[in-house]
Amino acid sequence: MSELRLKRVESLVRDLVSSLIIKGKVKDPRVSSLIAITDVKVSADLSYAKLYISSFESDKKMHIAVEALNHAAGFIQKNISKDLSMRVTPKLRFYADDSIKRGFAINEKIDQLDIGSDEE
Repeated sequence: MSELRLKRVESLVRDLVSSLIIKGKVKDPRVSSLIAITDVKVSADLSYAKLYISSFESDKKMHIAVEALNHAAGFIQKNISKDLSMRVTPKLRFYADDSIKRGFAINEKIDQLDIGSDEE
């Protein structure tokens, strides 16, 4: 499978799932519109997709949203299969991703460093 095709499928899956969440078609109250899909990894045979979810809310709410999305994975898969036009729609699995929060923590640590200027 070409790397370019995998990247296109990953991008398309990300866009379709994001639009379902934003438009409120996933009607689970545990799924907030404040979640973001940070990364999508599709297997080489296009049968599985791992979607990494991050949230601007608390970690607890993010993990609850991931559970809800895994519960609704079949519904989401059915809805995106209409627009994918592929023989096989990837089976979706959602995972929590805290990379955004780790990035903010690293930036805060860098800002707290006391770096002397060259004028001294």
